[in-house]
Amino acid sequence: MSNDLLNLKMSKDIYGDFCNIIDCAQQSAYASVNVILIQRNWLLGKRITDEELNGENRANYGDEIIKELSKRLNSHYGRGFSERSLYYYERFYKEFPEILHSLSAESFPLLSWSHYRILLQVKDPEAKKWYMNEAYKYNWGIRTLQRNISSQYYYRMLSVQVDNNEVDKTKNENAKLEFIKNPIIAEFLGISQDPSFNETKLETSIITNLQRFLMELGKGYAFVARQQHIHTEKEDYYIDLVFYNYILKCFVLIDLKTKKITHQDVGQMDMYVRMYDELKKDKNDNPTLGIILCSDTDEDIVKYSVLNGNEQLFASKYKLYLPTKEELKAEIETQKALYDMQMNIV
Repeated sequence: MSNDLLNLKMSKDIYGDFCNIIDCAQQSAYASVNVILIQRNWLLGKRITDEELNGENRANYGDEIIKELSKRLNSHYGRGFSERSLYYYERFYKEFPEILHSLSAESFPLLSWSHYRILLQVKDPEAKKWYMNEAYKYNWGIRTLQRNISSQYYYRMLSVQVDNNEVDKTKNENAKLEFIKNPIIAEFLGISQDPSFNETKLETSIITNLQRFLMELGKGYAFVARQQHIHTEKEDYYIDLVFYNYILKCFVLIDLKTKKITHQDVGQMDMYVRMYDELKKDKNDNPTLGIILCSDTDEDIVKYSVLNGNEQLFASKYKLYLPTKEELKAEIETQKALYDMQMNIV
């Protein structure tokens, strides 16, 4: 019996205690089976690789091994050892060569085999490592992991410079935190830009799908208000959406625009951010960030408006559908180039 089970606290509620014991036992059993499954698949991949290295020097020798193994294993064990599965095991061993010893030392992110199988889609080693660690740290399910990889979450992030003395004393003083994405992929809203599409409809859809929108925004976001009222001596103002990022320790304002960004939009958000810093922000909060979420960005606006060189204002383009891999890659490159222009990054 695991230490978790042995250390369970008993109460006066016998039914509740039974449920706790059963749930803990099921979780422990699942974790144990998962570790063994990962170890098995890694060892099978290693054995295939060893056979290829020690075998005949033919280009298709590995394919022949996998084809023959699949046939014999399925005959002996039943279904479950297709050629495709064996290829996955081989890639798993090659791309995670350190995992077997790390699992026993509890120094490697313990995800399910399904998670690791999805991670094999990622070619970039740095991106793969990031997805793996984020999935473990934030308990991403396999659907969330697949969507984040398909929507190229890693590549859509922008580096935001903040005062690290305020954010986290343990962080590198010169580090940049990546908490704003461009473009924003919002296919989960289930709306299209037809003649009836307007900012109110977009805002309502975001509120209806708030949990998924928060996940798309990224780490550390909490919802604060919709149409938040700011009153000055002369006027009343309303900010579409307000969030707080507890990691960045700052408020994040979002202004929704269903058309291409204009210099008036940038000026309005600049004013909102200045107002919020003066009228709403606590002395312990970092400077407020403003995001103009629009249907399209503009090079002239980025180059000649107050966006240029501004580390508190950002323009993010939204997509109401999940683009193809090629379309998304091109869009990310375009938006990154505009961001580099804004930050005067050569």
